[in-house]
Amino acid sequence: MISMTYTRYASLKDRLVFISGGSSGIGSELVQAFAAQGASVAFCGTQPDGGRTVIEQVRAAGHAAPHYRTCDVRDVDRYQAVLRELIDELGPVRVLINNAGRDDRHAMEDVTSAMWDDRLALNLKHYFFAIQACAPGMAAAGGGSVINMGSVSWMRGRPNLVGYTTAKAGILGLTRTLARELGPRNIRVNAVVPGAIVTERQTALHRDAAADQQFLDAQCLKIRLDAGHVARVTLFMAADDSDGMTGQHVLVDAGIAQQSVIS
Repeated sequence: MISMTYTRYASLKDRLVFISGGSSGIGSELVQAFAAQGASVAFCGTQPDGGRTVIEQVRAAGHAAPHYRTCDVRDVDRYQAVLRELIDELGPVRVLINNAGRDDRHAMEDVTSAMWDDRLALNLKHYFFAIQACAPGMAAAGGGSVINMGSVSWMRGRPNLVGYTTAKAGILGLTRTLARELGPRNIRVNAVVPGAIVTERQTALHRDAAADQQFLDAQCLKIRLDAGHVARVTLFMAADDSDGMTGQHVLVDAGIAQQSVIS
């Protein structure tokens, strides 16, 4: 967990929070940040023991161990079954964070029909079906917060990511439409939109001094962002402190998306 002190939100205590893709990267930080709030946290990943490290970190920090389920979110039927099993066991999900995704690089010429479908299934489709599974219980419990994790990559027109950026752009439409549809049930639907975030995966695959400098040059703020920056905003959007906000796209990007506007 990134070393920092998070604001405490009383409304999050004991609420069930579900986070997809919580085993690593931003998702791992979210699991730990919500556990530190006293929330009841559940998350999923693709590996049978993929949640072990995060669970041990949460326990070591003195918080209740989160619940982990193995699931490939692209298998919508299985994913919805996992969510409904958790709801039957733990009660209604009050905060749903659609986070799972992967920004694999690919040239336009290399994209096949099957690959295209897979990119949208991994980065967009499961968002909707998780909301569909959780919304009835959330509404019956008095409402809640859905947070869809976006990306500024589509706003910047980043090359070699067309499957990913198309999916991430779709999250804006999904968020705004369901904010309108679910508002009467007191369910808020927002998107948190990270910029260039330092994670272990990004460091291993794409990060070097030159890449760091390119991001810093493009950003308004001359700092490298980490998962903690995303977690702080996500906590606020999940808590009742943001209860007047829905249908919003909240950027956590140090101003990097400004470049595409002014260039």
